[in-house]
Amino acid sequence: MTLVLDAGALIAYEHGERTVRAFLERASRTGVDVRTTTGAVAQVWRNGAHQTRLTLLLQGLLAVELTGERARHVGTLLGRANRRDVVDGSLIDAATDGDEILTTDPDDITALARNSGKNLIVTRV
Repeated sequence: MTLVLDAGALIAYEHGERTVRAFLERASRTGVDVRTTTGAVAQVWRNGAHQTRLTLLLQGLLAVELTGERARHVGTLLGRANRRDVVDGSLIDAATDGDEILTTDPDDITALARNSGKNLIVTRV
């Protein structure tokens, strides 16, 4: 299992939200990998000098890139789910069966997860 963070979860962590911190602490204790996507990072990154928490968090997780092949998978998924948010789609593409996605947008993430054919846990933060 991997813990996948959407842009909202990254922002929540930056703002000191305890729920996200608790999930990350549990992941660290249990050896669970944490990832996001480069698109989610782009959505939240404004000025690293003022985003100390986010900067430190990003050093310890994998940011999956949106390659050409992934972009085609994401586009296909968005079409099946009748959604438009490429970053949300990239999160689902980066996830594998059994992963848990922390999100502030569970409706769109759940719709994409359902259409992905993957068994994912979607958790609102």
